[in-house]
Amino acid sequence: MEDFSQNPVLIQAKGLSKRYGEFVAVAGIDFEVKKGESFGFLGPNGAGKSTTMRIIAATLNRSSGEITILGKDPEKYGPEIKAHLGVVPQTDNLDNNLTVEENLFVYGRYFGLSKKFINGKIEELLDFAQLVEKRSVKVETLSGGMKRRLTIARALVSEPEILMLDEPTTGLDPQARHILWDRLFRLKEQGVTLLITTHYMDEAEQLCDRLMVMDKGLIMAEDSPAGLIKKYSTREVLEVRFGSDRNATIAPELQKLVERIEVLPDRILMYADDGEAILHLLKEKGMHPITSLVRRSSLEDVFLRLTGRTLID
Repeated sequence: MEDFSQNPVLIQAKGLSKRYGEFVAVAGIDFEVKKGESFGFLGPNGAGKSTTMRIIAATLNRSSGEITILGKDPEKYGPEIKAHLGVVPQTDNLDNNLTVEENLFVYGRYFGLSKKFINGKIEELLDFAQLVEKRSVKVETLSGGMKRRLTIARALVSEPEILMLDEPTTGLDPQARHILWDRLFRLKEQGVTLLITTHYMDEAEQLCDRLMVMDKGLIMAEDSPAGLIKKYSTREVLEVRFGSDRNATIAPELQKLVERIEVLPDRILMYADDGEAILHLLKEKGMHPITSLVRRSSLEDVFLRLTGRTLID
């Protein structure tokens, strides 16, 4: 993990809250993001991730607390802040009737950029998004992965300091996701600060230097992906299935063998430093699971530990 301790703070929040009547979407959170970081908001739907991102993007006013973006209050200096942000929404909002190139050009003109600058930038962004051969094709004919890369390229027209991505790979196939990850790694290497909301564990682990785990508007934990796993879980997890009619009844016996278990509808998770040793012990005691799997501990295990539920609940 890179050391960003000496980098300037680009985003700082203290006691940040957002309420809708009686409903609290964001409940008094503190956090900061430093220049060059890839910072992730991790949590299930409704955790408060997207609400926090909208406040940062100066499209939603907070209810209370403080927040500064690039040293400015977004409620007072919204337009100035937006000029330094690139925003990739959860749902692509490209103009399907325009070509790939025209989408980039029109977006650049919204920022008041000169035609000469935009035309030069388009060449760079088409290459970045691997869409050079699609430049004259209408957006409606593109695949989901191509549209996502174009949406990111469009957000980069104004050369933003901060790129905000809300669930960037939702709905994409594995190949398209990995291509998109590669593009984001390249941006990070160029010094662009990334803000990412996601509920995909592998995405959070691959892309983020630091993660803020949220649930019900609160920050449950904050650290690097590896730091979170080390702090809140064991080295390995043994997943066992005894059948839906036996999982619940056998759980108390399994609890005696390890420090912690999680009983899910379809399987039981047993947390241990040596999963194979626990599996061997089960068989010695005459408990033979229908299926078994030993894997390394993941961020999803961290979330289960912190909230008692899976990310898709």
